[in-house]
Amino acid sequence: MTLADKLAAFKTFTTQAWALTRPYFASDQKWKARALLAAIVLLNLSLVYMAVLFNDWYKVFYDALQEKNASVFWAQMTRFAWLAFAFIILAVYKFYLTQLLVLRWRAWMTSHYLTRWLSNQAFYKMELLRFATASNAAGHNPDNPDQRIQDDINQFTNDSIALSMGLLNAVVTLASFVGILWGLSGNFAFTLGGQTFDIPGFMVWMALLYCLVGSVITHYLGRPQIQLNFEQQRREADFRHHMVRVREYSEAIALDRGEGVERSQLERRFGLVLGNYLNLIRAQKRLVWFTSFFGQAAVVFPFVVAAPRFFSGAIQLGELVQISSAFGQVQNALSWFVDNYSSLAAWRATTNRLTSFEASFQALALSDKGLTATDSEVLSSADLHLALPNGSVLLDQAQLQAQPGDSILLSGPSGAGKSTLFRALAGIWPFATGTLNRPTDSMFLPQRPYFPNGPLREALAYPQEASLFTDDELASALHRALLPELSTRLNEVGAWSQTLSGGEQQRLAVARVLLKKPRWIFADEATSALDEASESLIYKTLLAQIQKGHGAIISIAHKPTVGAFHTSRWVLEKLPEAEVASHRLRAEAAPA
Repeated sequence: MTLADKLAAFKTFTTQAWALTRPYFASDQKWKARALLAAIVLLNLSLVYMAVLFNDWYKVFYDALQEKNASVFWAQMTRFAWLAFAFIILAVYKFYLTQLLVLRWRAWMTSHYLTRWLSNQAFYKMELLRFATASNAAGHNPDNPDQRIQDDINQFTNDSIALSMGLLNAVVTLASFVGILWGLSGNFAFTLGGQTFDIPGFMVWMALLYCLVGSVITHYLGRPQIQLNFEQQRREADFRHHMVRVREYSEAIALDRGEGVERSQLERRFGLVLGNYLNLIRAQKRLVWFTSFFGQAAVVFPFVVAAPRFFSGAIQLGELVQISSAFGQVQNALSWFVDNYSSLAAWRATTNRLTSFEASFQALALSDKGLTATDSEVLSSADLHLALPNGSVLLDQAQLQAQPGDSILLSGPSGAGKSTLFRALAGIWPFATGTLNRPTDSMFLPQRPYFPNGPLREALAYPQEASLFTDDELASALHRALLPELSTRLNEVGAWSQTLSGGEQQRLAVARVLLKKPRWIFADEATSALDEASESLIYKTLLAQIQKGHGAIISIAHKPTVGAFHTSRWVLEKLPEAEVASHRLRAEAAPA
C-alpha cells in the first residue's frame, strides 16, 4: 500500500468516526453534551498546568535536598501538599465528568439505534438481507445487531472519549513542556572532521528522534491487531448468537436428540474464537516486547544524556531531576501513539463495525423496492411484483381483490411463496413493488406466534398494554379460544413460548384476535397444530367475529378441512421456466 493509499484510508476512517460522533453533539442533547465536553477539556488543561507546576517544584525541592536547606525543604513540602490536593480534586472530577459524558452518549446512541432497528421492521428485513447480499464476506452485512448495539456502542463511546482526551492531553503537554525542556537542555557541542557543531535544545531533538523511531516500529508491529480485533468481535458475537438459538429452540433440539450436533457447532465456533484470540495474543506479545523495552529505556535515557553536564557541575541535582521530568513529559506526549496503539486498533475495529451497521440501514432503504401501501376498507393490489431475497421473481403484475364478507383460502404447493405473499400484504416484505390497498383494522396470525416473557396478561395483550383490557375481557378471550384453564393464571409470570405446547400457543394467538376484535384477519397456518375439532370451533368463532364486524378472513392452510370455512380461493400456480415470474395467482370459488 502506497503512502497515498494510506492517507486516503486514514481520511476515510476519520470521516467514518466523525459521522458516528457528530449526531450526538448535534442532537437535542447537544448543549449538555458540549458543556460536559468543554468541562472535561478544561480539566485536562488544568491537569497539564499542574504538571508544569510540579516540574518547577522538582527543581526547588531537590536543590534544597542537595544543599541541606531545611527551611526550603519544609516550605516545599507544604507547597506539595497544596499542589497534590488540587491535583486530586481535578483528577476526580475529570474521571467523573468523563464517565458521565460516556454514559449519556452511550444512552443516546443506544436509543438512536434501537429506534432505527425497531422501526419499519428493520430488525426483520436486516435478517433477510444478511444472507441475500454478497457484502457479507466483506464485513458490511448487518450481522449480530445485538452486539453492535450493546457492546460496540459502549466500546466506541468509551474509546472515543478516552483516546481523544488522551490525544488532547498529549498535544497540550508537548506544547507546555517542549519549551521548558529546550531551555533546560543547553547546547550540545561536538567536533567532526575538524569542525565544531553546536546543537541547541539537544534533549528536545533526542526526545523527537526516540519517539519517532518508537512510533514507526510500533505501527509495523501492531498493524495486524486492527483486523484481528475486528474478527475477534465478530466471532465472539457468532458464538454467543448460536448459544441464544440453542436456548430458543431447546425443545426441538431435545426432541431430535441434537445435543451432540449443537455441541459440535458451538465447539467449532468457540474454536474460531480461540484461534483468532491466540493470533491476537501473539500480535500483542510482539508489541509488548517492544513497548516494554521502549518504556524502560525512557526512564534512564534523559539521565544518561544529561549526566555529563551534572558531573561537570554545569547543573545541580534539582535541575537534573527537572530535566528528567520535562523529558518524561515530552516523551510521554510524543509516545501517545506507541502507548495507545492496541486501544487505537480496537477502536478502529469497533468504528468499522458500527459504520457497517450504519451502512446496513442505507442498504435496507435501497433494497426496499417501493411497495405503495394505502389504508382502505378493502384489500386490493395493482401490478403487484414480488421477488425473493436472491432476486428471483415470485409474482409479476399480480391482481388481488377482497371485500368485506369474504373468506379466502390461499393455497398452493409448499415453497410456492404463500407466506411471502402474506408478508407483502402485511407490509414487511422489502422485495415487493406495486400498489396495495390494505384494510386498516387488521391482524396477522403467524404459524409460530411470539409471546414476551412475563405475566400471561401481557403475553395475551401484546403488543398493547394489558391495562387497556379488563380481567373479564382477557378471561373471555381465553375461554373463546379454548384455553379456559389459563383464565385463572393471568398474573402468572412465565416463558410462554417454552412452557405452552404448539397448539396452546396458536390458541393464545387466536385469543389475542378475539380480544382486540379486528375486522380483517390474515392467518398463516394459524391452526396447523390443532386437532380437527378444535380447529373447527376456532374457525367458527373467527368467522362469527368478522361477520359481526363486517370484515373478512384470508387464510393459508394445507389441511383440506380448513377449506370448508372459506367461500373462495387464491391459488398459486407454478409457471414454465420461460416466464418472467415463477408463479401466478388465480382466483376461483372454493369447491363445495
